[in-house]
Amino acid sequence: MPHSSEEPKIHPNVPGPRNMTGTARAPQVPRPSAPVPGPRPTPQRADRSRPVPGRPAPARSAGPSRPAQEAADAKADPGKAAPQIQLVEAADATAVEVADEAVDRLLDEGRSPADVLVFTTGEQHPWAQHELTFGEDAYWRQQAEGDDVFYAHASAAERTTGRPVVVLAVNGGTDEQAARALPAALARTGSRLIVCGDPGRLRTLL
Repeated sequence: MPHSSEEPKIHPNVPGPRNMTGTARAPQVPRPSAPVPGPRPTPQRADRSRPVPGRPAPARSAGPSRPAQEAADAKADPGKAAPQIQLVEAADATAVEVADEAVDRLLDEGRSPADVLVFTTGEQHPWAQHELTFGEDAYWRQQAEGDDVFYAHASAAERTTGRPVVVLAVNGGTDEQAARALPAALARTGSRLIVCGDPGRLRTLL
């Protein structure tokens, strides 16, 4: 059989990757460090000034007004100093005008209008006459509100509430009426009683 002129092709043996003896060590991945616990947050304190849902806020009672407080102190302390009594000369016809001037001086000294109560023994003060035209209820309601100087007749002193300063205008009435008005006004005085009238007549009544 004739031989082929072509020589057989010899394929070179290409060496493949060598098998490493033993297992290759995989590179170690560094472990993440464990987080260090930080300081615990301080719990916030509840604001007691704000109402908690479902729980009513504590009610704060307002303190008593100054006239009411002084009247209460006088009752609670029987040994409290007696009120100061001041006599201001005035005739029956001018007693109301002199009393108004005394009220103006008190307000100039810093007294609150709610601290002053004015009584008359004769004709009602013009302010009281005007306010009574709106009815008794509206008139006495102003005393209960206690926002301003209050004027009343001495015969109705039992219906009034005591105040630190009382001004009594002896502008008429009998000696007996004036004699009853003085202790009634004094009983409702916290610290000072100003009596406007005839000094000779008043000294015999005091």
